[in-house]
Amino acid sequence: MADLAIFDLAQQRLGWLDARQQVTAQNIANADTPAYVARDILPFDSYLAHTTLTPVQTNPLHLASYESPILAAKIPVTEIAPDGNSVSIEDQLTKVADNETQQGLVGNLWKTYMGMFMTALGKS
Repeated sequence: MADLAIFDLAQQRLGWLDARQQVTAQNIANADTPAYVARDILPFDSYLAHTTLTPVQTNPLHLASYESPILAAKIPVTEIAPDGNSVSIEDQLTKVADNETQQGLVGNLWKTYMGMFMTALGKS
């Protein structure tokens, strides 16, 4: 199963989410450390640059895939405390919640695809 592109992509996404969770936890742990600069990892789409998965519009009634210029132009805004610390607990907790949502999504997709394979094999 690991040779299938969808499972490889799910594994990569979970690995990226794990790395992001670790960085977020470090940021939260250092929220009171003077001169600590909050960190984040590269967006997941930068890891997708080498993959061959592309969305396909299989029906004219389906929505076409496109990149919104508004979403592509996000600029991180950070506030720096008087002691030089740039950790925003609100931003970090938003990232934690986003990670949890994304992990649930990947887990559900994995389970759905495995269910389809089991049904195709007659082992449902």
